[in-house]
Amino acid sequence: MLSKEIQLEVNKGAMLPLMEEFYTIQGEGFHTGTAAYFIRIGGCDVGCHWCDVKESWNAELHPPTSVDLIVENASTYADTVVITGGEPLTWDMSLLTQRLKDKKLKVHIETSGAYPLSGTWDWICLSPKKNKLPTQTVYDNAHELKVIIYNKHDFIFAEEQAELVNDNAILFLQPEWSKKEEMTPLIVDYVMNNPKWRVSLQTHKYLNIP
Repeated sequence: MLSKEIQLEVNKGAMLPLMEEFYTIQGEGFHTGTAAYFIRIGGCDVGCHWCDVKESWNAELHPPTSVDLIVENASTYADTVVITGGEPLTWDMSLLTQRLKDKKLKVHIETSGAYPLSGTWDWICLSPKKNKLPTQTVYDNAHELKVIIYNKHDFIFAEEQAELVNDNAILFLQPEWSKKEEMTPLIVDYVMNNPKWRVSLQTHKYLNIP
């Protein structure tokens, strides 16, 4: 149980439940292959059955950490920071992103979009989930739509989401890792027949890096 003082800091985004932070190569989507410092924030109630970081779901398992400390750590690495989760928009991202921008860092987010957009972002990767659909603010501002393909019905879901996202968003289809052998050939065929889409792969897993 958090003290009232700490809970107040969390509520205003001055402290966040930090799960982990690490410097690596971006493995997915538009910025694949580029160096980035990842900040994984705990807390998510979207509940994807194939989530590969389910330990991030319970925010209470991850200690509230000062955004100043998070920013200090991030600023010693690459010039690009990726905020991920969990679902980072569970929390107010305004203060964290402002402090990162003050350090002249490029700030990206990977989000399901299930909560309204907060914070200032250079790049928004929206990866929508059927259990809890994105809010309009995220559809309107996403730079990239990345739909995970677990089964054939997900192609229908992808097209539904492409209709809802803004016209400038770049469209990606990505096989769910445990189904990659089955789904990747289907995605390749789909993109060849529907060239508005691009293929995204989890290249960091092929490279055996975080």
